[in-house]
Amino acid sequence: MNADPKSAAEWKELIDRRAAQAIALLPAMKEQLAVAVQPAAIGGVKCFIVTPKAIPAANRNRLLVHVHGGGYVFGPGEAALPEAILLAGFGGFKVISVDYRMPPDFPYPAAMDDAMAVWKAAVKMAKPRNMAIFGTSTGGAMTLAMVLRAKAEKLPLPAAIAPGTPWSDLDKIGDSYAANEWIDNVLVSWDGWLGRAAKLYAAGHDTKDPYLSPIYGDFHGFPPTILTTGTRDLFLSNTVRTHRKLRRAGVVAELNVYEGMSHAQYSFDIKAPETKEAFTDIARFFDKHLGK
Repeated sequence: MNADPKSAAEWKELIDRRAAQAIALLPAMKEQLAVAVQPAAIGGVKCFIVTPKAIPAANRNRLLVHVHGGGYVFGPGEAALPEAILLAGFGGFKVISVDYRMPPDFPYPAAMDDAMAVWKAAVKMAKPRNMAIFGTSTGGAMTLAMVLRAKAEKLPLPAAIAPGTPWSDLDKIGDSYAANEWIDNVLVSWDGWLGRAAKLYAAGHDTKDPYLSPIYGDFHGFPPTILTTGTRDLFLSNTVRTHRKLRRAGVVAELNVYEGMSHAQYSFDIKAPETKEAFTDIARFFDKHLGK
């Protein structure tokens, strides 16, 4: 948690080392959940298309867009795929996972520009009323920011979104940053690599810019939203603040909070009952709000 890379080369070494650990788990995940993964270029951006080997009839015209987590620095290439595989497998959806550019080479707004380029192309591949966007942590924040940008750019909105434990405020604001510091055994503290990654990504931009910290954006007109967090999550406050702001804006918003769960742990272990429960809940929410 207290990694402190001093240079771009040191960041890349840490990123690559963590990526290798994630990639090593993918073959077993794909086999257990019966999904296929193919690389693709969509909107000029590197992506992966995750397709269940058996797609339910109700999902054949549906398409999900996934933006991965990792503090805006971790999860390049195939290392971004676990969450996309989980929802494709447990939910039976075809998923586009965006391999967006990241620091240290590409700070803000590269990641958001890539995500929006994919969204603009994806809405030509399926009807927006049959589409959803989802992601966890960084991906949760980007999911929210993508809706803000789509509204501003007058693009079609997804029919539903699932920002899991979103990093909706890049700054150290919220009760759980204190209450769950050293309790969350994943993020542990903002005052480690997490805060350093925030500064690396923001690259001098105002961190209250809603495309960086979507909690400061206007949530009116957002699609139905399902949020997931845990009682030991450092981002519990980020998630709760987002849920309350959505509700105050009149948005249909569900909040799932798991007992004893640290940050994003519902996506770590394919065999954990909470993993199946969380992704099945998201799939059911999408089934309720997406067209067919």
